[in-house]
Amino acid sequence: MRELIAFDCASDTLLGTLDTAEGKTGVLIVSGGNEIRIGAHRGMASLAARLAAAGIPVFRFDRRGIGDSSGENGGYASSGPDIAAAAAAFREHAPSLEHIVGFGNCDAATALVLFGREAGIDRLILSNPWVIEPADDLPPAAAIRARYAERLRDPREWRRLLTGGVNIGKLFNGLMKIAARSGEDSGDLATRFFSRLPRDTTVILAARDATAQAFAAEAERRRWPGAIVRIDTASHSYARTGDADALAEAIARVC
Repeated sequence: MRELIAFDCASDTLLGTLDTAEGKTGVLIVSGGNEIRIGAHRGMASLAARLAAAGIPVFRFDRRGIGDSSGENGGYASSGPDIAAAAAAFREHAPSLEHIVGFGNCDAATALVLFGREAGIDRLILSNPWVIEPADDLPPAAAIRARYAERLRDPREWRRLLTGGVNIGKLFNGLMKIAARSGEDSGDLATRFFSRLPRDTTVILAARDATAQAFAAEAERRRWPGAIVRIDTASHSYARTGDADALAEAIARVC
């Protein structure tokens, strides 16, 4: 059964959706970017229904200033009170819960690492965590390297290069970024993120997504020892055929 629930956050009112189930471990979905709780392509609503059908209760919500919730939108960096209020509402309306697992994609994953502990969330499942703040309109250096490596293995790309089908300006800019890494900040945000990232966290990556590739490179550089699950897709929001099933199965295995 799916219920709409209004709850307080400071002086504002947030709206959440609870998919009920009998399990004692529930999933709190935090939306990324400025997405409403339904998610891109209705992905979070679909995910909630899949997990609830597997016996896992799920709560998702609009943070302040987004969707049906009141207040000012301060972005993921100010979402700590929203996450804490949502976790409290989840426990109140699903009293059989014993554990809450937080799930978020992109900067919602970052917010869960920064604020989840204080919100009383017991464990994290993160998808494509946002750890690199770009300073230009190019993808992160790790994503450019991965893309070039993929192209170098494709004979068609060599033919395009030899016949003038490749934009030399873009190629030069990409190579310069790989060499200098000057177009991205892998410092403050990544340092704060990894300093607070619990070792028992599960990270799910869309293997060919630029944000996921940037995280993977940073995790390797910092020798983070946690579990990483890769789904073979380039879709950041898992919108391609088979992605939704793979994502739901990966989350259910942890819960």
